[in-house]
Amino acid sequence: MNFRTDLALERHETITDGDKDGINFESTEECGMKISRITVKTKRASEKLGKPEGRYSTLEIPFLKDSGDVRSDAIEIFAREVSALLPEKGTVLVAGLGNKRITPDALGPECIERLLATRHITPEIAESIGFSSLRSVAGIIPGVLGNTGIETAEILSGITAKIRPSALIVIDALAARSTERLGTTVQMCDTGVSPGAGVGNKRCRIDGKSMGVPVIAIGVPTVVDGVTMTLDFIERAGISVDERVKAEYLRGERGMMVTPKEIDSVISRAATFIAMGINKAMQPHIPTEDLFAIMA
Repeated sequence: MNFRTDLALERHETITDGDKDGINFESTEECGMKISRITVKTKRASEKLGKPEGRYSTLEIPFLKDSGDVRSDAIEIFAREVSALLPEKGTVLVAGLGNKRITPDALGPECIERLLATRHITPEIAESIGFSSLRSVAGIIPGVLGNTGIETAEILSGITAKIRPSALIVIDALAARSTERLGTTVQMCDTGVSPGAGVGNKRCRIDGKSMGVPVIAIGVPTVVDGVTMTLDFIERAGISVDERVKAEYLRGERGMMVTPKEIDSVISRAATFIAMGINKAMQPHIPTEDLFAIMA
């Protein structure tokens, strides 16, 4: 069933065991979070899962939507997962995709506003402010095609060609199948991203092939397709619906995206979590509490 979702974990949950050849899956729990890692190893497995070959790491964080401070232990675990996908050295360019004027799509830009950019800081200046070393990090909010007239992939390929980072991190809002994962799930992968794909507005793909450097995509689901949500509720209620009817409905009834009523706080907390996790991954020698103080 072709439910609309950007999460590899949700696609993995819907395919049969016979279709999982070439897919490695492992799951652990730490600090109240469930961590799932999926590796898609073959072309056939990629076709069955509907995701490119590569590595996908997913954190399910129920307390991410709760009030109160974002937990340091969760940030450090997230930073570890990000670091596992990145080269150990070199400048990292972080791009916040999306439209800040549309709240469910504002995750990327909000993350960049919380990013510790250091590429402009010389070793001498770093030493003078008490840091013996800082990894070079640059951030960019490329905007959206409707405002700039330029494809996001074109902007980022130009910047990567100029500053030659060792890797590119792209942050974007995602679509989920289940409402329970909105604002509580973070996905990382080394396969890149197609901006706008979650809401059916797929643009030029941003990945290692198009950028010329490794591309790590990070996202949090902020919307659910209305049809997908309806059919998911029906399925969980145990109501039987003919598969052909489902398929026809999924093909024909598109266009409405559903987001939580508290989306403003969802975006704020998710952006803080992701940005601080990236900051920690880039500057592991700085205590997490100090990173919060620096970015306050």
